[in-house]
Amino acid sequence: MPARPHAPALMAAAGLAAALVVAPLTAAAAAPTDRAAAPAAAPAAALADPDIDVAKVRAHLDRLSAIAAANGGNRATGRSGYQASVDYVKATLDAAGYTTQVQSFSTSSGTSYNVVATLAGTDPSRVVMAGAHLDSVSAGPGINDNGSGTAGVLETAVQYAASGQRPRNTLRFGFWGAEEQGLLGSKAYVASLSAAEKAKIALYLNIDMIGSPNPGYFVYDDNAAGNAVRDEITAWYTAKGIPSEYIDVQGRSDHAAFRAAGLPTAGIFSGAETLKTTAQAQKWGGTAGRAFDPCYHRSCDTLANLDTTSLDRGADLVGAIVTRYAAKDYGTTIPPTVGNLLQNAGFESGATVWTGTAGPITNSASRPARTGSWKLWLGGNGSAGTETVNQTVTVPSTATAAALTFWLRTDTAETGTTVYDTMRAQVVDGSTVTTLGTFSNVAPNATYTQKSFSLLPWKGRAVTIRFTATEDSSAQTSFVVDDTAVTVG
Repeated sequence: MPARPHAPALMAAAGLAAALVVAPLTAAAAAPTDRAAAPAAAPAAALADPDIDVAKVRAHLDRLSAIAAANGGNRATGRSGYQASVDYVKATLDAAGYTTQVQSFSTSSGTSYNVVATLAGTDPSRVVMAGAHLDSVSAGPGINDNGSGTAGVLETAVQYAASGQRPRNTLRFGFWGAEEQGLLGSKAYVASLSAAEKAKIALYLNIDMIGSPNPGYFVYDDNAAGNAVRDEITAWYTAKGIPSEYIDVQGRSDHAAFRAAGLPTAGIFSGAETLKTTAQAQKWGGTAGRAFDPCYHRSCDTLANLDTTSLDRGADLVGAIVTRYAAKDYGTTIPPTVGNLLQNAGFESGATVWTGTAGPITNSASRPARTGSWKLWLGGNGSAGTETVNQTVTVPSTATAAALTFWLRTDTAETGTTVYDTMRAQVVDGSTVTTLGTFSNVAPNATYTQKSFSLLPWKGRAVTIRFTATEDSSAQTSFVVDDTAVTVG
């Protein structure tokens, strides 16, 4: 086996955008293998809140309406109108300069698709998302539900790209399939992400109906993790002189899968089949005792079923929140992986948070990562030396279960049954070092296998998780670690 490429002399936080881990999607481009050659760009200054052109939002809706008219009057999952909608959205995002991918998944109506568009930020550890469902019900063209949300998000994406702004945080837009069949597209997307990729999502903003003809101005209030965004949305409405109301949408839209994963979510909504009250009509106008959208899930959900003022306000709010959070400085700390005490647990943010020997955390193509592009590659130098990589965690005193898990593959140029090279998983508690497991050049396994060790003896203590590899001066042995976790129960 070839020796591992030499690494830079200093361990640095990587400033590289990680590949999107969504099977069967493919990464836009391979990251450079020499991390020292890729200095991080300085974040650009935040833009002022944009004015999203409602005429251009309406133009997207005109196109979706024409697609429905040409395909049996709807854009439902499994129908030709949905495929044409996917093609239109993808082509629009491609033309705007996004890295655009289509994710397929199965439904009772056949294969459906999500469209996911990404604009890499200068901070690869954070992702800000906005999304809307792209499908309609089979009964009608779905212009308010949810052509309005789709068009608002799509035009925001187009206008942001045209501004020339490079976001501080990676910016991602999702257009979900099969929402009307049970939120299937957004569920498939979230399920396809590794724990490390989920942890990067700092915000998911959901836009489901913003052009109701008898509109209200509702703000999602069903996820405490998103309260800061919720409050910023209400402050935006207040600054515009627009009354708003909180609403718990009971998991009825595509933020639900993100919320279930423990991620911050927020959203806006202009109302559906519920009747507008007298008090709501007094503050918002419109007709009391009439549904916010009398054509909800009906054939009359056409271009005539829109309030242009509500559509304009909704699109402008999407543009404002996306622009602000794309530029938001979350600091240099990587958020902990959801359900995992380790930070940057899959190494997709390079060496950030981890300490120790420079170089073993790498995206070199010479050894594959289990997921994503980055991994911890210890050894593989074919020369005498020791390498260590560490991270400190605190095991809660209330834990009834606690474990260190990681995935390991080993290959070697050594022969025979003599141990020459080793890798140890260790816990460092003050001056005491405990070896949980030792792996060597003997009986290597070039397929990733998961290892697990109890950490209950250290509950209530701050300890350092350490991976240590020692090679002799003969042939190389490579120990490649990925997708680490410290989980507690």
